[in-house]
Amino acid sequence: MNLPNKLTLFRIFLIPVFILVMLFDIPNKLLIACIVFIIAAITDAMDGNIARKHNLVTDFGKFMDPLADKLLVISALICMIEVDLVAGWMVIIIVARELTVSILRAIAAADGKVIAASSGGKLKTISQMIAIPLLLLGANFNNSLLITIGDITILIATLLTLYSGWEYLYKNKHLFMDSK
Repeated sequence: MNLPNKLTLFRIFLIPVFILVMLFDIPNKLLIACIVFIIAAITDAMDGNIARKHNLVTDFGKFMDPLADKLLVISALICMIEVDLVAGWMVIIIVARELTVSILRAIAAADGKVIAASSGGKLKTISQMIAIPLLLLGANFNNSLLITIGDITILIATLLTLYSGWEYLYKNKHLFMDSK
């Protein structure tokens, strides 16, 4: 197993660690969860760059890397609903988009096609990866400025989620239209 795939598996391992930290009543749990999330997010940036730079792209990585990203973000956001850091409606939109795009990609794959990540999808992911730590840090330190910036960033992420979901559906409508 190559290094990028090991980083992806490490990110998947960190997801239950994040969840457990969020579930238990421990001092500075939001700070600890934030650190775990940031480490996981860094592995996301590293694995793809290493894989492309050193020609280590594998089918495992193509499948598991985006799945690990989705699981990390969705797990974090659901846990953050529990501690009242993010609105449930935003998480519903984000989860619905992720499921929709994943199903669209599966339909394309069945036809032997690959749907690449869009610029809107990449911006969505970046905004989510920024918003989550901002909200966790803001709540941990009771910092209203960080919370406000985090709230604005998660709103932007939600709007980008809607846009990128529409973008994927529009650009790939031929996959689910009846061709008869």
